[in-house]
Amino acid sequence: MAGLLERPARPRAFALFAHCFTCSKTIGAATRIARVLAARDIAVLRFDFTGLGNSEGDFENTNFSSNVADLVAAADHLRRAGHPPELLIGHSLGGAAVIAAAKSIPECRGVVTIAAPSDPGHIQHLFQDSLATIAEEGEAIVHLAGRHFTITSQFVADIAEKNLRSDLVRLRRPLLVFHSPADAIVSIEHARLIFEAARHPKSFVSLDEADHLITKPADAEYVAEVIAAWASRYVASRRE
Repeated sequence: MAGLLERPARPRAFALFAHCFTCSKTIGAATRIARVLAARDIAVLRFDFTGLGNSEGDFENTNFSSNVADLVAAADHLRRAGHPPELLIGHSLGGAAVIAAAKSIPECRGVVTIAAPSDPGHIQHLFQDSLATIAEEGEAIVHLAGRHFTITSQFVADIAEKNLRSDLVRLRRPLLVFHSPADAIVSIEHARLIFEAARHPKSFVSLDEADHLITKPADAEYVAEVIAAWASRYVASRRE
């Protein structure tokens, strides 16, 4: 996997950032949030899931479960370097992935979701018109975010069987949920379901008129500033 580490001179914590579905580590929201957090002394590793961006592998052989495994592998990498991640931050489907991965990363002390679906199966609506073809032929080429991707039957089956509710109930970590009432891709109803399933401590922050991809720099910077302030209650004041 390919990754970028935004590291301040004296980090007080290390975080992992999971990008949105079919995105990459260089999407604007991930870049801006990571850099603002680094300026607040939180190092952030943002990486490309298998088959996306600069990471090796074929996208058509991946699924939600492999995304979770990629997160755990990235956490293992930081741990081997002596900097296990204390914060997991996920955008859109990446938000669902950090919820699922948290139980496998014991050092995690806080989880942040941004515009995340409460159910990985929600993303089926992005390729709804191709579901019949996928069922009949085992795969279909779909057009997403200006690019073509092969979605396979194993991918559809994997997201269909995942239920985040049990992971949320057993999360046992502070949770910070960001969502916009104006999100046209993942409705704010998903934020309600995530928030209600999780146990305290948990917090919700409305992103007002922000879009799903958090394309406005001011919105991304606001998210990062809130994360930095919220995390100060849960991570060490200085790691090194």
